[in-house]
Amino acid sequence: MSNVTSPQTAQRKRLYWHCRRGMWELDLLLVPFLEQRYDQLDEKDQALFCELIDEEDQDLFVWLMRREWPANPEWRRIVKMIVEHAETIDRDNFSRL
Repeated sequence: MSNVTSPQTAQRKRLYWHCRRGMWELDLLLVPFLEQRYDQLDEKDQALFCELIDEEDQDLFVWLMRREWPANPEWRRIVKMIVEHAETIDRDNFSRL
């Protein structure tokens, strides 16, 4: 039996584990974004997302909780996408109750 995985599958697994930060708040924002929106991003935005999640937890927390925005305007745009995605999911889940 072959245990060969495609480069895309391996990359996706690395991203998934990198999105699992150990901070519940970050996990709730990053993992669903990865699972539901990442594949629709263009290559540039996918690369920006990968750069963004290399940042420190405390920076990501401040940005994703909208206490500050990243100085990098491209990261700011990705952060806004993540936050808007989370708000959309929450709104959709709440409207089903």
